[in-house]
Formats: sequence, C-alpha cells, structure tokens
Amino acid sequence: MNEIELHEAAKRIKREALSTQAFFWQYSSLTFPDRRKTVQRRTLFPALMVGVLLAGTPAMATGHPSTAARGALSDVEGQAPPASPPQPAPGPRYIVTYVDVAPASEAQALTLLKGYRDASRREDGNVRAEILQQSGRRGVFVVVEEWRDDGAWKAHRGAAHVTQFHDTLTPIRTSAYDERVHTTFAVGAASSAPGDAVYVVTHVDVVPNGLPKAREFLHGQVEQTRKDNGNVRFNVLQGARMNHFTVLEAWRDERAREAHVAATHTRAYREGLRETAVDGAPYDERLYRLVQ
Repeated sequence: MNEIELHEAAKRIKREALSTQAFFWQYSSLTFPDRRKTVQRRTLFPALMVGVLLAGTPAMATGHPSTAARGALSDVEGQAPPASPPQPAPGPRYIVTYVDVAPASEAQALTLLKGYRDASRREDGNVRAEILQQSGRRGVFVVVEEWRDDGAWKAHRGAAHVTQFHDTLTPIRTSAYDERVHTTFAVGAASSAPGDAVYVVTHVDVVPNGLPKAREFLHGQVEQTRKDNGNVRFNVLQGARMNHFTVLEAWRDERAREAHVAATHTRAYREGLRETAVDGAPYDERLYRLVQ
C-alpha cells in the first residue's frame, strides 16, 4: 500500500469509527445476545479504535503518515478475519410460544392453532407439537414444540403453512407472538398424560452470578419431582440466554400437583432459588390444560 492509499484507508477507518460505540453495542446485541466475549469482538473493536487514533494524528492530517502509523495499520491489515459465528448447539430445539388473543376471538384462534399443530406434526423433524390453554383465562395459550435439531426447526419456519398461520393470527392477537427457543437442560423420556392432566409452565430468570447455584437447585428439583406421586412430566429447558429457563410440568390431576407444591423438597427449592439466584420471582407458574 502506497502513501496515498494508506492515507485514504486511514480516513475511511476514521469515518467508520465515528460511531464506534453505537455500532459496537449494536453488533454485539444482534450477534451475541448474552454479550459473551468472542474473537469477533476482540478483533473488530481494536481495529476501529486504531483507526480513530491514527486518523486523528497530525501526520495523517498533513497527508504524510508516520512510520508508526504505517506499522499500526499494517498490523490491522494483517489480522485474521473475524471468526465465523459459533455453530448452533447440537440436539433438539424446544420452542415455547405464548399467544394471547382477544377473548371474543378465542374460537377462531383455537381453529388456527390446531391447524398449525397438525401441519407441524406432519413435517419432517417434528417430535412434538402441543397446545396448552390457560386455566381460568380466555384467549391465553402456550404452544410447545420439539424439533429434531436446529436445521429441522429452521426449515419449519420457512414452510408455507407457517406464513399463512401468522398472516391469519396476527389481526386477532392482543400481544406479540412471544416465541422462545430452548435447548436441553433436563428432559426426560416422553410419556403420555391423561386427558384431564394439569400442565404447569414456569419461567425462571436468575442473575448471572447465581447461575451455578440455580443449576444445582434445578437439577435437584428434577430428580426429586420425577419421584413424586402423580407426576407425568417435569422438564427443564435451557433458554437462549444461559440464565433463563422454562420448566414444563404435567400432573395426573390437581390433587397430585397440590401435594407436590406442599412437598418439603419443593419448598426448599423455591426458597433457596429465590434467596440465592432469582431475578424476580420464580413463582410465575401458570396452569393449563391440553387442547385435544
């Protein structure tokens, strides 16, 4: 690179670096929601900052870069390109979606949701698709899906019936289609539940420094709860953010669920989780019934 090209490169870097801070945070929030340090961050940010420093030097202003400036730019040019984004985690994808519609549109929403469920079950890679309706509240649903892997899930999202479903559902929704993607944390073997089983969906959000302890509590509760009389399902899903979890439960009947809630191990789990790790209450438990 000759002197003129070097000077033009420095000016270009300076222009790009004027909004370095805003760009940096936008980049990290889009690519790495949990803001973990990566090679891409360590490469991108210093490179832009070098541009700010070099382009602002007197030597650059006169159009005659210094030897140090040329060396620094050479270092930037010589860096390896940012690493590719991390590959998706292997294994199944569990999708938990919260859907709220106007009460007057509940029957229409049920028809749409059943159609979506049935079409999804016929797709390659689908393991499970269920609709839960919240007890005591009209127009409030949760859709629970399991897909073989990330590829099957992404292929499903591009299906024509999915687009049609959203186009028809959107006008009757009262809030966003709150779709949350999970991987495995503690998922047991699939089992069938009676038609009148009680389902529970709980969101657990812990502070990052409490995550190790939260994992201990969750694993302990999984082990103990699956032994409880009347338990049909007790799965913990890992959210996209490492400190977010969704707990899915199914109980033979309300009596079995109430006995579980009063159990010593459940009280210890809730109290311990709240005292050491939880960001907000872990008791955001909502009861549902399965839509046949």
